[in-house]
Amino acid sequence: MRAVEFQEYGGPEVLKVVEAQVPEPGPGQVTIDAAYTGVNFADLKARAEGYRVPSLPFRPGLDVSGRVRAVGPGVEGLRPGQEVVAFVNGGAYAEVVAAEAATVLPLPEGLDLRTAATLPTVLPTAHALLHEVGRLRAGESVLVHGAAGGVGTAVGQLARAAGADAVYGVVSCLDKAEYALKYGYDEVFSADTFADDVRRATGGRGVDLILDAVGGDTLRRGLDILAVFGRLVSFGNASGAQPWHAGQAELSAQGRAVAGLSVLGLAQTAPEALRALAERAFRKVVDGTVTLPVTAEFALSDAAEAHRLMGGRTSTGKLLLRTAQ
Repeated sequence: MRAVEFQEYGGPEVLKVVEAQVPEPGPGQVTIDAAYTGVNFADLKARAEGYRVPSLPFRPGLDVSGRVRAVGPGVEGLRPGQEVVAFVNGGAYAEVVAAEAATVLPLPEGLDLRTAATLPTVLPTAHALLHEVGRLRAGESVLVHGAAGGVGTAVGQLARAAGADAVYGVVSCLDKAEYALKYGYDEVFSADTFADDVRRATGGRGVDLILDAVGGDTLRRGLDILAVFGRLVSFGNASGAQPWHAGQAELSAQGRAVAGLSVLGLAQTAPEALRALAERAFRKVVDGTVTLPVTAEFALSDAAEAHRLMGGRTSTGKLLLRTAQ
């Protein structure tokens, strides 16, 4: 089978198409004939920085849709030929993908394999950020960094459906603002000026919930614009800054809280919790609450081009690799 991997860290050019052995499912696993694979920012960080890479060579890819090829010992509820969507901890840039059965779900009714490939990392992340971790209540306000990306596109729609009073987005360049405004956002701000923009938009009150995938100074600036009893949820460190800490002095005076979320970590430590979260989140696509647009599709052999587009910070929505020939 064909797969895409890198043998050294670097730019998109280190991604190489290789011929590899077709994996066989072990106990509790299935193998999937992949149809589509999602491209995520974590893939770029793995390639460039070694993010969550145990050893080289490494095959990136976190989410995949396709058909079950084979079922390993002890697996129940899945069968060869069944259309599924799966979350894997790397390895999805391939024509055949091995996955733990706990993170493989039957294709939600009414969805096709192309649409389903946008779901595994994006939608559970968005749902958990707002509900399980962020504890959004109707009438509250939300600020979302990366509003024009895959997670941001989903969060905007979910927040609006949950009764948020105001949904604000932040984008790396204002050229993306028009796109984000189509997906639930009331106003979209520049990453350079978002703190002042929030103070203006809220009359100095601040926002109730901030969802931040950037880290570093962006987190510090976010803490300053939280409302009383506000929550800040960190779910990434796109800036590459050193780990950031908030202590009692910054939080206790106004009852603020800081939390974190890693769907990659959840998949490793609590796969059944991730599965239940995914099932709740996927229903929001089936019932029409959320639309996740595919804004670019690449052949598996063109994975480097997909990385260049995402790395240039000009892309919006979700990028996919078309795995099946």
